[in-house]
Amino acid sequence: MPPLTARLLLEALAAIGTVGSLFFYFFSALSLASFLGDRRKKLKQTPLPESQLPPVSILKPLKGVDPEIWENFCSHCEQEYPQFQLIFGVSDPGDPAVEVVRKLQAKYPNREIQLIVCDRVLGANIKVSNLAQMLPMACHKFLLVNDSDMRVPSDYLRQVVAPLADDSVGLVTCLYRGIAAPTLGSRLEALGIATDFVPGVLSARLLERGLHFGLGSTLAFRRRDLEAIGGFEALLDYLADDYELGRRIAATGKRVELSVATVVTLLPAYTLRQFFRHQLRWSRTIRDARRWGYAGLLFTFGLPWALATLLAARGAAWAWVLLAMTFAVRLAVGFVSAVFVLDDCLSFSNVFLLPLRDLIAPLVWAASFMGNRIHWRGDVFDLKNGRLTIAKPASSDGWQK
Repeated sequence: MPPLTARLLLEALAAIGTVGSLFFYFFSALSLASFLGDRRKKLKQTPLPESQLPPVSILKPLKGVDPEIWENFCSHCEQEYPQFQLIFGVSDPGDPAVEVVRKLQAKYPNREIQLIVCDRVLGANIKVSNLAQMLPMACHKFLLVNDSDMRVPSDYLRQVVAPLADDSVGLVTCLYRGIAAPTLGSRLEALGIATDFVPGVLSARLLERGLHFGLGSTLAFRRRDLEAIGGFEALLDYLADDYELGRRIAATGKRVELSVATVVTLLPAYTLRQFFRHQLRWSRTIRDARRWGYAGLLFTFGLPWALATLLAARGAAWAWVLLAMTFAVRLAVGFVSAVFVLDDCLSFSNVFLLPLRDLIAPLVWAASFMGNRIHWRGDVFDLKNGRLTIAKPASSDGWQK
């Protein structure tokens, strides 16, 4: 192929990728506007009276100590909710999280707080294995599972449980924002949650006319709906247990509702290597859970495509205009997502890192197809069709997210 023809072909392909990304950004803007409108309507609704709020069992599987775990646990104990039970589960009685739970029991003696040592390994996903062993201790018909690193507002339970008053709703989940540690990797992670992850979730919600999956930040559901999909035992070997739980409940005909509540995760002090490794695990998780949607992410890398177009066009004026337009739209969508949807001005203050974040994203996407190995909280697994097999024994340092 003559050099000129090859250059024109590369220029055309890059331009198509850029235009495809612009369409994705505009669709993301529509999805953000749709969610904000729905949230305004829900907030105007009359809240359920306290007498109609059902008792809830909160299940929190633990391994190791997350950043500010004490404050995270206290936020669950200080809920403005009539009756709830907190069940913590560990697989190792020597886990450092045990001491934190004991301290919590001492501070809140009037709260029903239980600690379960889950001494059996029922499957490759130890978190789900623990949940299956914790479930018999749950006293209530309404259940809530969330990750150990989540901090929640005082009206969290009210906001999350209220939609389950409608029997057509099978699961309620929440968006979340990340509070970064001072490291570059942690700041890139928080920025990605605010400007990439949330628009992606809301775009799927609009495109598919509702959510058909759950997020680990919050999974609230009825015990009978869990039993209808085979219980936690059906998820024992899946990495994306939160996704699978929501998908399977949605497949029964029940709706997955996105709560108006937003929760917070305190991010570890990721190095760049740890950030890349975490992104790679996340990417391979989505790759196996939503194959076609994940392949379509190729057309969401607007800034890299626009830069490739500029290089292929040798700095032509029209390519500069396309780059400027792409950056402006990307920035606007990220701003609305971070500030208006998540109320996360802190993460958006790192917006100067957005070009770096966007240049790393296609590298992670490409790397996700080059293997099946993932690192998850000190363990090393092989991932195939969403299922885990242990490739390396757990380390002694506890979990690393």
